Amino acid sequence: MLRAPSEMVKKTCPRGAPAMGWELASQTLSHASQQPTEALGKEAERGRSTQQNSNPGPSEPSLKNTEHSCELGEQHDKSPAVQPQPSPTTAARSFRSKSQGQVILSASASIWVLKDQDFHFSMQACDQSDAIALFHLCLRLLRLTHVIAFKNQDPNLILERCDLELEANGRDHHTADLCQDRLVVRRGQPFWLKLHFEGRSYEAGVDTLTFSAVTGPAPSEEAGTKARFPLSDAVEEGAWTASVVDQQDGVLSLQLSTPATAPIGLYRLSLEASTGYQGSSFVLGHFTLLFNTWCPADAVYLDSEEERREYVLTQQGFIYQGSAKFIKSVPWNYGQFEDGILDTCLMLLDINPKFLKDSGRDCSRRSSPVYVGRVVSGMVNCNDDQGVLQGRWDNNYGDGVSPMFWIGSVDILRRWRDYGCQQVKYGQCWVFAAVACTVLRCLGIPTRVVTNYNSAHDQNSNLLIEYFRNEFGELQGDKSEMIWNFHCWVESWMTRPDLQPGYEGWQALDPTPQEKSEGTYCCGPVPVRAIKEGDLSTKYDAPFVFAEVNADVVDWIQQEDGSMHKSINHSLVVGLKISTKSVGRDEREDITHNYKYPEGSQEERDAFTRANHLNKLAEKEETGVAMRIRVAESMSMGSDFDVFAHITNDTAEDRACRLVLCARTVSYNGVLGPECGTKDLLGLALEPYSEKSIPLRILYEKYRDSLTQSNLIKVQGLLIEPAANSYVLAQRDIYLENPEIKIRPRPRGARGGGQGEGGPAAAARGPEQAGGELRERQAQVREGLPEHHNRPLLRGLRTAPSLRRAPSLILILTPS
Repeated sequence: MLRAPSEMVKKTCPRGAPAMGWELASQTLSHASQQPTEALGKEAERGRSTQQNSNPGPSEPSLKNTEHSCELGEQHDKSPAVQPQPSPTTAARSFRSKSQGQVILSASASIWVLKDQDFHFSMQACDQSDAIALFHLCLRLLRLTHVIAFKNQDPNLILERCDLELEANGRDHHTADLCQDRLVVRRGQPFWLKLHFEGRSYEAGVDTLTFSAVTGPAPSEEAGTKARFPLSDAVEEGAWTASVVDQQDGVLSLQLSTPATAPIGLYRLSLEASTGYQGSSFVLGHFTLLFNTWCPADAVYLDSEEERREYVLTQQGFIYQGSAKFIKSVPWNYGQFEDGILDTCLMLLDINPKFLKDSGRDCSRRSSPVYVGRVVSGMVNCNDDQGVLQGRWDNNYGDGVSPMFWIGSVDILRRWRDYGCQQVKYGQCWVFAAVACTVLRCLGIPTRVVTNYNSAHDQNSNLLIEYFRNEFGELQGDKSEMIWNFHCWVESWMTRPDLQPGYEGWQALDPTPQEKSEGTYCCGPVPVRAIKEGDLSTKYDAPFVFAEVNADVVDWIQQEDGSMHKSINHSLVVGLKISTKSVGRDEREDITHNYKYPEGSQEERDAFTRANHLNKLAEKEETGVAMRIRVAESMSMGSDFDVFAHITNDTAEDRACRLVLCARTVSYNGVLGPECGTKDLLGLALEPYSEKSIPLRILYEKYRDSLTQSNLIKVQGLLIEPAANSYVLAQRDIYLENPEIKIRPRPRGARGGGQGEGGPAAAARGPEQAGGELRERQAQVREGLPEHHNRPLLRGLRTAPSLRRAPSLILILTPS
């Protein structure tokens, strides 16, 4: 007894497919006459009749399903046994039998034979008796003396595996960084896959292939979260389609297309393969569908390739802080393609309150970037859901991380995911905006972070920020409406089919929790164009965003007798130097013109009229006396410096005034700290057409302990003219520059000593008490902490109270 080769014996079945067996038979023909090929049908019919009318003997071949093995039958002659080879050539014949006018293909037979060389004969039969008849026929036609293997195949297509072509699809869809172990594609654009079938190949006209793509926990065709589509020759625009690209042996190469309006998210792709009345289903795999800014039919389409790369693919950028007089850039790592970020962004969508209330409707509405942007705006903060960040502005960050220490979104999103969607402590406006930018870019929506200087927070939508002060200029009463030194939000690019034409393009979204919108702490999206035009009826939250860049500021002075007098304040203008990073360059771009017409222009007046902004349209009162706050060119943290109240009298009269100057530390959102300098001049005489500068000295020892991490000091002057009962108010926020940090490597083996550059005294040129903290920081850096830990350490060095007075710090890094 001889054994067949293992590759002829073993047959690997796909999971879930029926097991198919092998059986060997031997047959010795005492005589075999050569038969013409045309006699195939007659011989088959004769063979089938012979089989049906006789009982097969033990040496006759019988067809039956067996589990695993096959044996080579005994030879009936004395010729030596020949070991069969595993690489036969192939030839094929087909046999079909008609029964009642229908083609029946219920069995398939393959015969392995051996003569002078390996030979493989494949045919199809209508049933088992046909297969046996064909088996006898092939023996007679080919003069075969030994049958080596007989294979009984399943008639259905059996899928061995599906190749999702990760590398090619990732390259074509700009998702290569996300396609390491999964398929991530963008909607409205074809992607490719290969189906590897086992046993036999796909036959057009015989086999029917139907695909199914579903997303969400309750997919339905009515909601657009389920699609069934057959294999077809034509690609239909705006629909799910599948078509053949190539076919080689048992490999079928396909192109699948998705509509540009399909909901984004995680999909399961399945295949239904049927032959006649029989069929099988297979799960081809999962893929993630994203918005596609490269597809003209997608709502987020951008026609500039440079902008597409900047606002979707770029993972690093700058966020602008400081003040309108001193703008500083802060680098930020958005990291939307880092490991696990895509899953985290999808998780964020899956736990939003709208999904938890009605998952089917929520998944269906994810086809709209307007809806997705609004959901993300609410989920980045945690005020009324399981959002990502908790905000805090009181400088007490002991149980979390100071907002100043974050340098990227990746660590924040990973912490939120790893700790069971618990809020991360803490964030402020630029952190909220940066995390929202990461999520939206990851999902495929072009997004950028925007900074507005002198940004108003209007609670009652009256486009007016009112301050009530005592006679010394100190704020009284409610302080909820403030002017933030700067405020950050995001803009996302999309069409607005829900609005009138002309409002497509950049849409403002503000994830910082300030006011509720439709019961949720979110804001936008609202077209930037609508803000510029003063169209406050536009969805969503147009009055709030309009006030951020256009609100009027009114200061009321309450005298001792309780009377209220309106002051004049020309120094505070809301909505200045609105900034974002330039496309393709590490420079600031001023986009104020996108939000506001030039001041004093007719277009500006028309916009204010549409917005019913009567305060802006009113004529400003003039008294002939003006005041401005001026500062020195450079002011650094740790130094003493002077500020000046510059007063001009443009009238022909003498003016007797009182000047109250005050300096306070302040956080970036306008919350005032303790006084750090004050001056009260009761008898200030102003001559006609004259100017005066009154200095105020601000000492480091006064602001050292109350300076926030924003490094801001607000200087305010109130000029009172009792005779005219007039008040002029001027104010300015001063940003103190941090001391410069220099890092200088120390050669291996070098030892410090003395006051030279290599000695310990050079480690920190500042207060002696800083030495211990500095050495601790050096030790942490030497431990080889990752860069994303080192940068906060250096930032901590820069802002540590004990080091603030040092004009320059030098870190000496010694190799271990």
